[in-house]
Amino acid sequence: MSLASRLVARLVGLPRARTHRIAVEHDLRVPMPDGVVLLADRYVAPGNERAPIVLMRSPYGRRTAFGLMGRLFAERGYQAVIQSVRGTFGSGGEFDALRHEAEDGRATLDWLAAQPWFGGSVGMTGPSYLGFVQWAVAADAPTFLQALAPQITASEFRSSTYAGESFSLKTVLAWIYLLHFQERSAWQVLRANRRQERVLARAFAQAPLKEADTAAIGQAVTFFQDWLVHNAPDDPYWQAIDYSQRMDAVSAPVNLVGGWYDIFLPEQLADYAALRRAGRQPRLTIGPWRHTSLGVARAGLRETFAWFDEHLRHEPSRAPASPVRVFVLGAKRWRELPNWPPPATPTRWFLQPEGRLAPTPAAESAPDRYRYDPADPTPSLGGPLLTNDAGPKDNRRLEARADVLTYTSAPLESDLEVIGPVAVELYVQSSTEHTDFFARLCDVVPGGRSINICDGLVRLAPGRGERADDGTICVRINLWPTACRFRKGHCLRVQISSGAHPRYSRNLGGGEPLATATTFVMAEQQVWHDPQHPSAMVLPVVSPSGS
Repeated sequence: MSLASRLVARLVGLPRARTHRIAVEHDLRVPMPDGVVLLADRYVAPGNERAPIVLMRSPYGRRTAFGLMGRLFAERGYQAVIQSVRGTFGSGGEFDALRHEAEDGRATLDWLAAQPWFGGSVGMTGPSYLGFVQWAVAADAPTFLQALAPQITASEFRSSTYAGESFSLKTVLAWIYLLHFQERSAWQVLRANRRQERVLARAFAQAPLKEADTAAIGQAVTFFQDWLVHNAPDDPYWQAIDYSQRMDAVSAPVNLVGGWYDIFLPEQLADYAALRRAGRQPRLTIGPWRHTSLGVARAGLRETFAWFDEHLRHEPSRAPASPVRVFVLGAKRWRELPNWPPPATPTRWFLQPEGRLAPTPAAESAPDRYRYDPADPTPSLGGPLLTNDAGPKDNRRLEARADVLTYTSAPLESDLEVIGPVAVELYVQSSTEHTDFFARLCDVVPGGRSINICDGLVRLAPGRGERADDGTICVRINLWPTACRFRKGHCLRVQISSGAHPRYSRNLGGGEPLATATTFVMAEQQVWHDPQHPSAMVLPVVSPSGS
């Protein structure tokens, strides 16, 4: 493990270790108020027993990668406590995703404060679920919680679970599959990984959706069933675990790390904005990463050490002067900003007849049409996913489908830099009241490759969207935010379709409940782009920095 920690530290660029002599206490018992006992491991260098504590609460175990992280912190003058959350890796109780993290996290902080080796300061770090558990205790936390470093995560999970009011089927089922097999033997885990794509493909095709978890892992999962049933935006089930409304009560300094192709990016940026509105000064780094990228792990670890050295040990800051740092796709360079989003000019590129895209509105023209068949759903390709097939992909195969419309600009006469939130405003008609519209922005490079930059989906139902007298509905689709330089000679392209399955659960079209829908209804779709229906993509254009 010491050799591994030296190698990782060198690859990541961490400060020099103070020692490689580390003591480890396994299976410390941490009692919860309801009598459940959670297990934790503690890493500390001899003679450093009252150093600042780095706490990581994880559903993914305390050894292997997390044990290595514990050692890395201990080698650099911290104590590290790695705890398994309720119902995982020997901790008592039942794992019910997201539900117990506020109470269990606060009890764990109280337990730390009562230990003889408590030195008065604690920081929390970790990605994804390990970031959510930080937000669960952040508001009104004890004053000794002095730094937070959540990566690729958010303070509420409902928005990402029901992105656009659809359901993030592939991400949720892939996560359930991971959780189910992660505590098995190494051979069983390897076998499960080899079978994952085939098994999950069968699960994605299930109708009704309430049978998808059994198709994936052979049994029903309580929280999956709950999520399918409690899908209304104002459902108390989700309000009880939504920590986004308490940012004004978060006093610990926060360092956020995200990725342009991460599943939580829009919600993470909403957390950043809420902290700023509350008068806080968080740091924000967004790179060209997927949820599972090694790059985000390296950046998160490096940023966390600098953040904790500054706020737990009160050493001089090693951070850049600007509080926001983003990687500009296309330019392949970092850009420092005073805030997010930067000042930008909202610029419309209008959909045109014959698949064109232009900065001027279209003339009189007939709408474009396509048919969406839920029995043969438009497939997803890349983009923000939990799985390794996320990220930028060549979209030409997808764009060749009859149920995908594309609108492409002329080659750009100069570089176009876009930083901030992106949207598509569509005037549409559908033969069914229950349908989806998906939009994607692509960078078409000379030679024809069409690379997805950002996208989004909205699910229509009665009451969502105002219908005009002519039967059209104006739909605003908020795409993932981005920072991208579209190079001279490249083309902008907008895709329009009615699904991205299995990333989003397919809309069967009958208006039945999400969990139990089985009726398949084809949708005849129209996209309008005449002067009375100026469908357009809205880009936040900024002045390019450097070359």
